[in-house]
Amino acid sequence: MATKKKLVVKVTAGTDSPERCAQAFTVAAVAAASGVEVSVWLTGESSWFALPGRAAEFELPHAAPLPDLLDGVLAAGRITLCTQCAARRDITEDDVLEGVRIAGAQMFVQEVMEDGVQALVY
Repeated sequence: MATKKKLVVKVTAGTDSPERCAQAFTVAAVAAASGVEVSVWLTGESSWFALPGRAAEFELPHAAPLPDLLDGVLAAGRITLCTQCAARRDITEDDVLEGVRIAGAQMFVQEVMEDGVQALVY
């Protein structure tokens, strides 16, 4: 029996490294649109994109709009905000976009250790 493929993308970059950030979300959104099970983890500076309106502030020439990429992942996959990263930024579950969960390292490790998972870190 074939194992279903899953992509876990850990995004560590935000406006501090816009190209790396855009690449991570582009890869995740394309995978989700292609039918791949996708899980995106927001850590470090990308944590801010879990908040309403923050993705709209992101600009990078010749890149797909970040709100569109986020919506694509949320529609077909999962977005998780790192527990510690959220706490450091005073972000709570009441603050985040609908569909975004907050979870810790134990859940991340559990996801990446599943059969058929490809993990990428940007």
